[in-house]
Amino acid sequence: MISRIVTSPAEAAQPAIRIVIADDQALVRRGAALLLSMESDMEVVGQACNGVEAVELTQLLRPDVVLMDLHMPLKGGVLATREITRALPQTQVLVLTTLDDDETVFEAVRAGAQAYLLKDAAEKELLETIRALKRGESRLTPQIARKVMDQFRRLAQSAQSEPLRADFAAAPPAADALNEKEEKVLELIAEGMSNRQIGSALFLAEGTVKNYVSRIMDKLHASTRTELAMLSQRQRQAE
Repeated sequence: MISRIVTSPAEAAQPAIRIVIADDQALVRRGAALLLSMESDMEVVGQACNGVEAVELTQLLRPDVVLMDLHMPLKGGVLATREITRALPQTQVLVLTTLDDDETVFEAVRAGAQAYLLKDAAEKELLETIRALKRGESRLTPQIARKVMDQFRRLAQSAQSEPLRADFAAAPPAADALNEKEEKVLELIAEGMSNRQIGSALFLAEGTVKNYVSRIMDKLHASTRTELAMLSQRQRQAE
């Protein structure tokens, strides 16, 4: 059965950041809930002990942020993340896990996670990351970003070295070229800026920036802002 914790909204100018915690360890869930409940701008609205409950609870409560463990019963965190981000694009997923192998990190980012932290991260880092996600930013530590970049390189090298076989699925279409304005928007996305911040920097309306971001995603065949940031970093390293 899904367990829920409902706290009073913070008395502040902005609504509290509504958070769901998904972890199969009760001690971890309660510890995280206690930490977050001490912040005046955060509210833990629910807890889930497996991936199925995480998806159901998120669809029910529509939180701003989900703290997602990856190793959970019934449905893993990567699959749960993919279902949540597809159904609720306004909900940001912050992976909080002990798993840091390259493939797991890459799959979580591909599934739509906007941030990835290990469970030994400092409390301050966790709180700052949650606030950054609420602002529309993406956050990856340098170590995690490097793992994603390494995986991109391995996939690219594999695609170049292996001959195409009839039983392989067709390769993804080549990325379309970006115009000058789209290149600038992509550069600012890679710096972790939100749509509002990009709009201020480029003197564009926030809605216009959203349209640019959507077009860039279509052209580069990316599914998340985090993936766009990784692609931008890969382009810079190749130059």
